[in-house]
Amino acid sequence: MRLEGKSAVIFVEDLVEEIELLYPKYRLIEEGVKVKVAGPEVRVFKGKNGYAIKADVSFDEINVNDYDVLVIPGGYAPDRIRRNKTALELTRKFYESGKVVAFICHAGWVPISAGILRGKKVTGFFSIKDDLVNAGAEYIDSEVVIDGNLISSRTPDDLPAFCRAIISALSD
Repeated sequence: MRLEGKSAVIFVEDLVEEIELLYPKYRLIEEGVKVKVAGPEVRVFKGKNGYAIKADVSFDEINVNDYDVLVIPGGYAPDRIRRNKTALELTRKFYESGKVVAFICHAGWVPISAGILRGKKVTGFFSIKDDLVNAGAEYIDSEVVIDGNLISSRTPDDLPAFCRAIISALSD
């Protein structure tokens, strides 16, 4: 396992797109990364398709210095997460610390609200293209877009490329 010693935090809220949380979680674990799922509180969250996903820790318990990457899955959870000041502060701190901030589908709403996308190249689900552009980002319709420490993808179909990009960034 080549990424032992690395750690990741994945945000969760109700109505998360489960595959966009679970695929990266298990792909990173497979590479030896220690993964924690964080939500506004430690409890079970109900995904968009009805699956239960438990938060290991709350946003308040996250210390950015303890992690190498932040992964934000999509679904409708990002619209809830973006209303949480602690989650936005964590997103900004990961970004400003030069750590990977990876987001997929509707998850671009979180870095938009965190104010970190101006002048950056990103992608996301087509329905949030205007939101990304209005936040000052350049939208690129591609399975994965990497701009510095930002990694973004569009849909569950892009998960293989999304995870390869995260793993590659953690390998550097």
